Amino acid sequence: MIFKTKETKLFIILSCFFIANAIIAEFIGVKIFSVEGTLGWKPLDLSLFGIDHLSLNMSAGVLNWPIVFIMTDLINEYFGTKGVKTLSYIAVTMIAYGFLTVYSSIQLVPADFWINKQLTNGLTIDMNSAYNSVLGQGLWIIIGSITAFMVGQIIDVTIFHWIKDRTGEKGLWLRATGSTVVSQLVDSFVVIFIAFYIGGNWTLKQIFAVGLVGYIYKFIVAIAMTPILYIVHKVIDGYLGKELSEKLIKEAQNN
Repeated sequence: MIFKTKETKLFIILSCFFIANAIIAEFIGVKIFSVEGTLGWKPLDLSLFGIDHLSLNMSAGVLNWPIVFIMTDLINEYFGTKGVKTLSYIAVTMIAYGFLTVYSSIQLVPADFWINKQLTNGLTIDMNSAYNSVLGQGLWIIIGSITAFMVGQIIDVTIFHWIKDRTGEKGLWLRATGSTVVSQLVDSFVVIFIAFYIGGNWTLKQIFAVGLVGYIYKFIVAIAMTPILYIVHKVIDGYLGKELSEKLIKEAQNN
């Protein structure tokens, strides 16, 4: 049976982590958190392009996107461009399906007993309004996020193989990290440009300022995740064996 082969099992595992983390990142991304506050630091309070009091306020989706980037590089390494693009299309379809399902659930008439819930501190919250506010992301944010994800993935796989064509099998850190930091540069600006410039009233100065601050964080995380990529790569090589690993990597270069 095909599911008994090591390469098939590996592809299924990487695919599941890739798609699951992409979907989770989209849905938890509605929460904006303070990186400095979480780490116990003082806000950076930066000023860029005339925009003051900028700090590292990030979408909670950044918890999962680094895993997606690692999966992207590993799938690219062992299964090639076609593997990454196919899974990216599937992920985007599933994300869109998820948002459609959530939107449909928002239209359902809530049960009377469920609407008002009393918390342990004595406060009462409107569960229906809370549900709609948390899960009901704006249409332009959804469009921006999905577009940025697809554009970023295409750029990532293209640069990954462009570097690999010139460096050979050596320099995993260069092709993996290099492709990620470039694709994330584009992703950082595309999502907020669509969501808040086309779909909102932000100025271009705000777009560049907020996008650059966000990219600084993503750049640092991409560099920090490089050792983890090497560890997972080594585990996969050990699982596949030298001969099968080299075979898949060579075939991936032509896909």
